[in-house]
Amino acid sequence: MALDEPRENDETFNEQGITFLVDKVLFEDAKPISVDFVESDMGAGFMVKSALSDRNEGCGSGSCSC
Repeated sequence: MALDEPRENDETFNEQGITFLVDKVLFEDAKPISVDFVESDMGAGFMVKSALSDRNEGCGSGSCSC
């Protein structure tokens, strides 16, 4: 995740009052997308879940904090 300005090829979505930008092509493959801030014994960070979370290996949970 990074701070950025919207571009022509971006899709925007709002999660808990925060606007996120995703490439339109990626958004179509990944939707629905949810972003949550989580705290656990392993630390704290943002967890991103999408339709791609079930297909990817490695991180598995879709968490950006891996």
